[in-house]
Amino acid sequence: MRNKKRVIAILLIIFSLTLFVGAAEQLNVLIIGAHPDDAEQAGGLAALYINNGHKVKLVSMTNGDAGHYDMNKDSLAQRRRKEAHKAGEVIGAEYVVLDNHDGHLMPTYQNRKEVIKLIREFKSDIVITHRPYDYHPDHRYTGELVRDAAYMVTVPKIVPGVPHLKTNPLFLYMSDEFTHPESFEPDVTISIDKVIEEKIEMYHAHKSQMYEWLPYNKGILSQVPETEEKRRKWLANWRKKYPSQIADKFRHQLEKYYGKKAAEINYAEAYQDSEYGTSLTEDNLQHYFPFLPE
Repeated sequence: MRNKKRVIAILLIIFSLTLFVGAAEQLNVLIIGAHPDDAEQAGGLAALYINNGHKVKLVSMTNGDAGHYDMNKDSLAQRRRKEAHKAGEVIGAEYVVLDNHDGHLMPTYQNRKEVIKLIREFKSDIVITHRPYDYHPDHRYTGELVRDAAYMVTVPKIVPGVPHLKTNPLFLYMSDEFTHPESFEPDVTISIDKVIEEKIEMYHAHKSQMYEWLPYNKGILSQVPETEEKRRKWLANWRKKYPSQIADKFRHQLEKYYGKKAAEINYAEAYQDSEYGTSLTEDNLQHYFPFLPE
């Protein structure tokens, strides 16, 4: 009987250690965009993390209440919040939409404190956002707010009501095509072939943007199909172009991680180390991107 109890006790200890190790390896990835539908630029990476047992939270710094040609602000804000939640549900991620007005975001100390709070409360290991170079002021200031929150998330006297982080997260920038004052240079490029349809489905949830506002703003509203099925196909055609271009442009980096299989990769997302947090190195790359081939 004693031997049986001892065996059970040992098994319980092993089980507890397994849970502990699993929890220790889980990454918390926070993706902060300016508007509902901006965090989706990292939607492929977000899906990969979740599919591999990690946690992802998507955040919009504004409520998107200016992104339409017809709807009033209150109705639009409510609609975009619902669309964001549906987009998050596609991959099983929480999607938080803050109440700042679209087009009004400023890099104030109050907004910086809000970002610090978000990063700390989620116990973020990785934070992904826009570069502070962009056509849209909300995008620029979102990048600036996140950059200004970096390091400060480790300072106890700043926002003392929320426990500080003992390790500064890895802060990454999403890709863009702007060249001034400097071009985007990726430190890691990831294949998203396995999750490209999930990324498109996230965009599909943002109907007010994908099928109304953005086509209107680009002067192609008349090209949007009438039926749901045709719209989804039309959207996929449009939204697959950029990750396809990323795969082609940075194929040399894909080859570094995927070897000969890189030639077969159709869609990718690329990220740049902001240098404001923990540095991305060859030694920790596998830790932060555990789904990359070893």
